[in-house]
Amino acid sequence: LKYKGITFTEKAMIILGLDPGLATMGFGVVEKLKNDDTVALDYGVVNTPKNESLPVRLAMLEEGINRILEKYKPEEIAVEELFFSKNITTGIPVAHARGVMLLTCIKYCGRLYEYTPNQIKQSLTGYGKADKVQMMHVVTSLLHLNKIPRPDDAADALAVALCHAHTSRFGKLFGIK
Repeated sequence: LKYKGITFTEKAMIILGLDPGLATMGFGVVEKLKNDDTVALDYGVVNTPKNESLPVRLAMLEEGINRILEKYKPEEIAVEELFFSKNITTGIPVAHARGVMLLTCIKYCGRLYEYTPNQIKQSLTGYGKADKVQMMHVVTSLLHLNKIPRPDDAADALAVALCHAHTSRFGKLFGIK
């Protein structure tokens, strides 16, 4: 179904959500069903040891992402944009990690989307400044989970995937060009 150049989803779709991080990168895999309900398939984190060099840690992230891609074969991937409020120096390693994530994912399927933290919060709660606890409860509720996903990075990645599931019919607006 198309309307003004925007394709609307009509079939079930696997979506991978990623929460960037160097020490801990969150991932969440959801399936958007034909009835627009969304179910969690898996979530977790890829960790890298702090005592390793940056290049080795980046290679570990790439390997972890590739394992997730091979296992779940997502049709679309959503990534949270980076936001630095105070110290950009601590954000530089995370930016390196995000670069590896973006490169790995775009090579995999080419259907890569990014959302700001406020867009994710707005999509799930209707309020762009929702706090972390609110977000975790909404993710748990929307995915009909028995408990709040842990660690926080995994819950954040599920939120990114849910945001994309809710807005994927507007995919061209959020796609990375």
